[in-house]
Amino acid sequence: MLDIIKILIPTIASFAVGILITPTLTDYLYRNQMWKKRAGKIGLDGKETTVFNELHKDREVNTPRMGGLVIWLSALVVIFLIWIISKIIPTNFFIKLDFLSRNQTWIPVGALLIGGLVGLIDDVFEIKKSNGGLSSSKRLLIVGIVAFLVASWFFFKLEVNTIGIPFYGDLFIGWLIIPLFVCFSIGIYSGGVIDGIDGLAGGVFGTIFLSYAGIAFYQNQIDLAAFSLAVTGGLLAFLWFNIPPARFYMSETGSMALTMAIAVIAFMTDSLGGGYGVIVFPIIAFPLIATSGSVVIQQLSKKYRGKKIFLSTPIHHHFEAIGWPSYKVTMRYWIISLMCAFIGLIIALVG
Repeated sequence: MLDIIKILIPTIASFAVGILITPTLTDYLYRNQMWKKRAGKIGLDGKETTVFNELHKDREVNTPRMGGLVIWLSALVVIFLIWIISKIIPTNFFIKLDFLSRNQTWIPVGALLIGGLVGLIDDVFEIKKSNGGLSSSKRLLIVGIVAFLVASWFFFKLEVNTIGIPFYGDLFIGWLIIPLFVCFSIGIYSGGVIDGIDGLAGGVFGTIFLSYAGIAFYQNQIDLAAFSLAVTGGLLAFLWFNIPPARFYMSETGSMALTMAIAVIAFMTDSLGGGYGVIVFPIIAFPLIATSGSVVIQQLSKKYRGKKIFLSTPIHHHFEAIGWPSYKVTMRYWIISLMCAFIGLIIALVG
């Protein structure tokens, strides 16, 4: 019973903190006009994305970026607040409630914080400078470096050298765990481009973190489950203000924090927890995979076939371009996310 309380309190507390800090944050963002000064974007090929720019010409200006601050700030405030209370009032209840532990949550907390801060810097540059923030190559390099350091810790310190295969067991891959984690993290980060329609990214990421909280709890990784739900609580608070019409956008500070953290969680719920957190990720996070995959497919088609497959990418903008209202795209993504989460959970729990 205490374990259930331990994972539920951070969820509620993080949601409450997010709701409480948002008015102050949004007041600051609006007073300082923390939004893009010109709508539209440039594609990976250096050309103007005409379809996207037409669809979003009235959305990207006058709505602040950096809404992702609500997510990771809420989670971190709750994590450290509970830790401080457990030190000030060292009763059995509060000590048990503390989930900031070296063996389960230090690494994902660090990934969340680093991703959030780097993304915040990118957002500030995007707003204040005319160069569009940090380049994609710089952001990918940062993600790759952090992933390499984490993977090295997994391999050399924690002796992680296998991945779990459902209905088979552990597959030994040795030192290849390092490049696998680096590629895995970069791939997940690329899925952060799902942040493009009001309410879309918040709902999808919320489902993913909730799913991994369930996997971690089933594997008796209670601290990791509590961390995942603390982030979920922050996501719900963000989503409260991000549903149409959005008060702010998640932007890079949110998407980088979330993608870096979930990459760590997926590996920690794999062989470390006696589970299959890596293999089930493409199922649980299928909307992220499809989103980044659509961009890759579009670029390859334009390069080798000389024409596009989708009217606009990422693919959720294609659905907008063919006439779906943005709220319909969002709702259907939420439904698909839930179905994928159910399937992934079943495989993770019975495999």
